[in-house]
Amino acid sequence: MGHGHDHGHGHEVPSDPDRAFRLGVALNVGFVAVEAVYGVLADSIALLADAAHNLSDVLGLLLAWWAARLARKAPTPRFTYGLGKTTILAALANAILILVAVGGVAWEAVGRLLDPPPVQAVTVMVVAAIGVVINTAAAFLFFADRHDDVNRRAAFVHLATDAAVSLGVVVGGAVVWWTSLNWIDPALSLVIAVVIVAGTWSVLREAFELATDAVPARVDPSAVERVLTAPEAVHAVHDLHVWAMSTTRVALTAHLEMPLDAWTPALADELVHALEDLGVHHVTLQPEPPDDRCHGCAAVPGADRKT
Repeated sequence: MGHGHDHGHGHEVPSDPDRAFRLGVALNVGFVAVEAVYGVLADSIALLADAAHNLSDVLGLLLAWWAARLARKAPTPRFTYGLGKTTILAALANAILILVAVGGVAWEAVGRLLDPPPVQAVTVMVVAAIGVVINTAAAFLFFADRHDDVNRRAAFVHLATDAAVSLGVVVGGAVVWWTSLNWIDPALSLVIAVVIVAGTWSVLREAFELATDAVPARVDPSAVERVLTAPEAVHAVHDLHVWAMSTTRVALTAHLEMPLDAWTPALADELVHALEDLGVHHVTLQPEPPDDRCHGCAAVPGADRKT
């Protein structure tokens, strides 16, 4: 059995990997307090909706931060892959947390839409404008890593959505101030709910797929098969599995049908480095004679024996 393990993670670890989470939590805790107080004083369900969502940001950031710290712990005899998968579970929990918070806000907004109370529009606009600045700054902390780590992307989407929502609340407050139509405030809350759900859905789907060991979206299964079947010595590939060890690291195992005397360290290194270029970091390959396929192993579609 040949094992190829690439320990170059493919991403530089920042000197202070917790900085974004620490600053993001601090910014949002302060703003949640301000927004909740003025939401009550202004009797604005839109401000309270935004405050509730910002509170879910705090909880989500704390969860993602905790998972990111666990992911950096070394493997143990019991957790042989380490705890990297907690980042996937955190992203999934984060997305679910957002949707639960949105459901509560939408329920309250529907009730107020039927009997809208008066709204202090100027207060709403000022507080929401502060939210635009704070959420934009917090989202920017996760901007650079949003494509490579679904855990950080969940945090980025959460915060960027908040910035857009706060901007919408500013606009809604202006409309209420100009027209005195108080139903605009709860109606805007329902629009906010739709925007949040739309922004969260892709994160929820990706996190669920990773949690159920689907091939990560950034890895092309067809390209993986082509790499493994490229050497002349390899007749076919079967029992191929690709899954996420964490939100940033991908593992692969496969059986290669080939003459055993053709398996060399040089060939192993060639395949490992080629797979690394495809985003696969932890590789285990098992060569076996073409007439000795393991019982119960399934052939990979599209990777049949060469002719």
